[in-house]
Amino acid sequence: MNDPGPWLVRLLEAYSPSGEEADGVAAFGGIARELGYVVRTDPAGNGIASKGSGKPLVVYLGHIDTVEGSIPVRIEGRRVFGRGACDAKGPLLAALLAGAEASDGGEIRVVAAVGEETDSRGARALIPEVRPDFVIGGEPSGWEGLAIGYKGDLRVLVTFQGSRSHLSSPSPSTTERALAWLDRARAPPVDGGGSFGVLTSKVVSIRTTGVGGSERVDVVLDLRLPPGVSTSMARSALPALTEEDSIQVLVEVEPFLSERTDPVVRALTSGIRAAGGRPTYLKKGGTSDLNLAAPLWGKGGAAYGPGDSHLDHTDLESLDLDELERAVRVLRHAFQELGRSAASFTPRPSGPGGG
Repeated sequence: MNDPGPWLVRLLEAYSPSGEEADGVAAFGGIARELGYVVRTDPAGNGIASKGSGKPLVVYLGHIDTVEGSIPVRIEGRRVFGRGACDAKGPLLAALLAGAEASDGGEIRVVAAVGEETDSRGARALIPEVRPDFVIGGEPSGWEGLAIGYKGDLRVLVTFQGSRSHLSSPSPSTTERALAWLDRARAPPVDGGGSFGVLTSKVVSIRTTGVGGSERVDVVLDLRLPPGVSTSMARSALPALTEEDSIQVLVEVEPFLSERTDPVVRALTSGIRAAGGRPTYLKKGGTSDLNLAAPLWGKGGAAYGPGDSHLDHTDLESLDLDELERAVRVLRHAFQELGRSAASFTPRPSGPGGG
């Protein structure tokens, strides 16, 4: 394997916060072409690199966008610093390098999706256009870890309307009504044990405005949902509102949990062991594009990529090149193991857009 450092630096220097991904997609496409992939950009702006053909189709669903806040790209020893090093340009590069070296049957398709950090618009556009046989999410898990679960997310904007009253009045103010509703809403209706099994909630913002004698309080509440609690269940469990109040759903993502018997989980586990590691199965409190794609594609799968997710979105975001190289070996092994199923793969009717 050639030194991956210069390729990683190229990706990181192409600053690509959500909504401004064009430079990142161009850098991704340039590297992919150098590695022998066929590259295209779809109407949503996703970068798509393909190698091989036929069944099975293995999709590595990564993302090229980052949170805002550029970090000067620098190398200290074997560690490369820069926005996106972990989340998730490092994983994308690992997949490109691994796929370029994999030789067994089928097609490997590496997707640099746009908008994952905001509205997942890239994944939402891609999902109806492709029907993969296996899917791996491109997120940092550490080279010995693989994420088999992500919590769901229900984010709501609740608006409380009322009239201003004197502070000496015995009636609750509009803000007090909002706070009382929040106290009831934040009582978790389920506890499945452990941090991953608990429904958690965070108040994102509270804003009070007034015009004349009227008063309005806008509350944004975010609920993280464990498996077994759908977004509809969580919404129905929220306290009732008065007629003058209203609720608007801002984010609605179902929880995701794969089984250890899933073919992708088995292939990644085998790859980690073959590279000398001890597999760790992660269940994360955040969400990813895998939450959206895997259920609609009728797949399990897992997320895998080099990097420490604790560094995501921080000014210390960086990736160790030795870890990147180990992750390449793991992914190459997994791609080859999944590709070997081509000989016995039974084609099935393709979904919207075919394969």
